[in-house]
Amino acid sequence: MLKKYFKLDEKKSTIRTEIIAGTTTFLTMAYIIFVNPDILGATGMDHGALVVATCLAAAVGTILVGIFANAPIAMAPGMGLNAFFAYSLVLSGKVNWQTALGIVFLSGLLFLVLTLTGLRKKLVEAIPLSLIAAISVGIGLFITFIGLVNLGLIKAHPATLVTAAGLSPTILIGLCGLIVMLVLEARKVPGSLLIGILVSTLLAAVFGLIEKPAAIISTNIDVSAIAFQLDIIGALKWSLVAAMFSLMFTDLFDSIGTLVACCSNSDMLDKTGKIKGLGRMLGIDAVATMLGALLGTSTTTAYVESTTGIEQGGRSGLTAVVCGLLFIPAMFFAPVIGSVPTYAIAPALIMVGLFMMKGVKNIDFSNVGEAFPAFIIIVMIPLSYSISSGLAYGFCAFALIKLLTGQLRDIKPAMWIIAALSFLFLAQDGIAKLLG
Repeated sequence: MLKKYFKLDEKKSTIRTEIIAGTTTFLTMAYIIFVNPDILGATGMDHGALVVATCLAAAVGTILVGIFANAPIAMAPGMGLNAFFAYSLVLSGKVNWQTALGIVFLSGLLFLVLTLTGLRKKLVEAIPLSLIAAISVGIGLFITFIGLVNLGLIKAHPATLVTAAGLSPTILIGLCGLIVMLVLEARKVPGSLLIGILVSTLLAAVFGLIEKPAAIISTNIDVSAIAFQLDIIGALKWSLVAAMFSLMFTDLFDSIGTLVACCSNSDMLDKTGKIKGLGRMLGIDAVATMLGALLGTSTTTAYVESTTGIEQGGRSGLTAVVCGLLFIPAMFFAPVIGSVPTYAIAPALIMVGLFMMKGVKNIDFSNVGEAFPAFIIIVMIPLSYSISSGLAYGFCAFALIKLLTGQLRDIKPAMWIIAALSFLFLAQDGIAKLLG
């Protein structure tokens, strides 16, 4: 029955191959079980509940893709998107985490509407490839900076704003984990980030730098502290529209980039080079984001780690189903996951930043009209500590340069709308003052 439903014979795959592929994908992305609660936990959300919510969101999203899209694509709360949630929205003082969850839900709903109406395609086509690539690179630098701070290697300085810290036992332990990740990644060992986190945690335990968890396994799976706590009404404010669009755009570009990378290697392109079932997968992405917000976590998106399972021969949705199911037992290890120190998880953030830097090759630096806005996005995201601000400055710069150089034909109608919304976002404080 499995072979028939997932069309394994047509895809030239077997149940055994799909199981191995799904397990490989899970191992390579299991680090999110540690990293996502660590990032979102900074907002005051319950850590144990975040572990459960992360696992549930990943399991549900990935299984939905497997069953309804028959694609070997895994989903989970996205890196960069969780940083936007924690640092740009909540810790910046704009909203509390309940309202931030409401913004995530509404961004998913907007994403779904755009997908179903076909407007998604127009928005994507309106933004140049260089700017889309810059978003990934800028977020990668942002995540790397957060990782360096969490590791303790970068600290605040009154004169220079930031400075390098001296080596300490915890920093050395974190760096050991980073080295392990780099070596394993160079050797293409599945689960390199997860193994690095475990090595750092083990070293911290050996030197007595962490407390022993109260239990190894917990059957008290409770997500009530954050589930269904979202404040949708509070998110329906003009001042938060830009944040909603930023989440939606980031998820959109992240998903499309990931799906292109994965599907081109899994025989999921038609004769014209387009992804088969792209609309369906993006629709599931949007639904998964909304479900994730209900459970109490940030935006869910497709994971590029899916390519590791595809490299192992995964060609159908059975790969995704296997991967999704493996997230379910991980929920019961919340006590152990909660004992993992931040400096052991930080190297994984640095590695994710490294992976996201690959997009810089898609920026056309010979074209100043696109290179400068892309540069602004890359620089402003980490330096402003805000993904939405970085995007807004970049989009405004693009429209302004094209306008002043008389290249209006390079700006599509949808891009004018994006640029106008970006300007309003940047000028909202000044507008508020003018209006008293």
